[in-house]
Amino acid sequence: MAAEDVLLFVNAATASTGQREFHTDAAEQAISLEFLHEYMLVNYRELYAASLALGINDHNATLAIRRLLATGRDATAEQKRVEGALIARRLLLLPPPRVFRLFKALQRDGVNNRRTRAIVRDWMQALESPAFHAVKYRSGFKAGLKHTHTDIGDGELRDFLFGPLQRKPYTTRILETWRQAHYNSGALYNLPYTVAEGFAAKHGIKREVFLSRIGDRMTPLEKLRGGEEPLDPLELVYGTAKYCGPPAPWLTRLAVRILAMPLDERAASRAKLTRSLRSWAAHEAGELAGTWGRVTAVLDDSFSSFGSPVKRRRPLAVAVACHFLLEALAAPGEYTPLWISGHDDPLLTYPSGATPLGLRIIDALETAPERIVVVSDGWDNSPPGLAAEVLRVWRERLDPARRVDVVHVNPVFDAAALDVRALSRTVPSVGIRDAEDLVPLVELAQFAQGRVGLPELMRYLDGRVRRFLGAS
Repeated sequence: MAAEDVLLFVNAATASTGQREFHTDAAEQAISLEFLHEYMLVNYRELYAASLALGINDHNATLAIRRLLATGRDATAEQKRVEGALIARRLLLLPPPRVFRLFKALQRDGVNNRRTRAIVRDWMQALESPAFHAVKYRSGFKAGLKHTHTDIGDGELRDFLFGPLQRKPYTTRILETWRQAHYNSGALYNLPYTVAEGFAAKHGIKREVFLSRIGDRMTPLEKLRGGEEPLDPLELVYGTAKYCGPPAPWLTRLAVRILAMPLDERAASRAKLTRSLRSWAAHEAGELAGTWGRVTAVLDDSFSSFGSPVKRRRPLAVAVACHFLLEALAAPGEYTPLWISGHDDPLLTYPSGATPLGLRIIDALETAPERIVVVSDGWDNSPPGLAAEVLRVWRERLDPARRVDVVHVNPVFDAAALDVRALSRTVPSVGIRDAEDLVPLVELAQFAQGRVGLPELMRYLDGRVRRFLGAS
């Protein structure tokens, strides 16, 4: 039961971001997540903390960190030590805006214990460019310092945060540039894009003029959101002044951006976009490229893959990104993609039609693969229940030795069931947020099949935690 509870939580915390989905609204998502977090914290505190090392999404990681810090009095000294290390490591992997929002939430909650103050202080001291972050995220930076009574040891930076226009001039270049941008419109082009955007509005600069001049200061994600050319993975250097943050799931984000383009634009740039996606997929596959043997993918592009207005085409984008990653992981020439709609070009697919998963799984089994990966929200409805029956008969009558490995990865959390919607009891279903998490999720799927119990899961979690913390 404990193993099942942990996997239930990991599925939810990987797939759900608390936002509206195709079948459930944001309130249902939030209530279900709230229950699961509280249940895990009370009943399995150590396993709950260990989930920070399992690739749960940023939204749920911040929720878990917030709860762990707020309930330190309920933890033993050893639990606090391990939790502190996990929290500190995960904070370094979170985008700075999420960390600063977390600091504000801790301030609202009145969480200001010694461990919290130490973690906030250490995170701020680990920043490569404190002045850059102070300019870009001034309110969050200031809230974190005030709430935890942290002294950053830099009088000029302290003056900027608490009395920004009182010092003239600043010796730190970015702080002085920020001050000058209040009076000189030319100075704003040397500031981070999101900060310069506000100054451009203040000075009445036309949007097209501003974007044409600020391009070199935009981060890769800002360029991607703005419709710039697809990025080459070899051109990204993390930790530079242009991009201060951890590596991001660019393969999935690029798929989201491409699917937002009109079909005629996608068709016109099909070759270039395909090369870019394959380049990112090869980059993600790394040393595992070509090691998965014969792989067949069942990819859901039915109407429900539209997602919702706040997660527009997100499930479809995950399927497209998984397609290219699976192509890279499979042995050369041994990959077969089967789209629900029957389309054969992932760049030109779009959400449409019903979800005949059962029929497509039959087609997949006929290819005699070593591994089948189903990427779908699990709403098998044409006819309903066929996928479960096909998989049951296959496992019980045709492949009891489990020669073919079948895994279902689901990008949509079913709030009513407190889990991702499963296809069959005979096949593991795991939640997925980004295609980049596919390999560890397939690894984790072995525990969802019920063939291994809590001791094996604990050993697996211990190994993941050690690797996450950089231990041998």
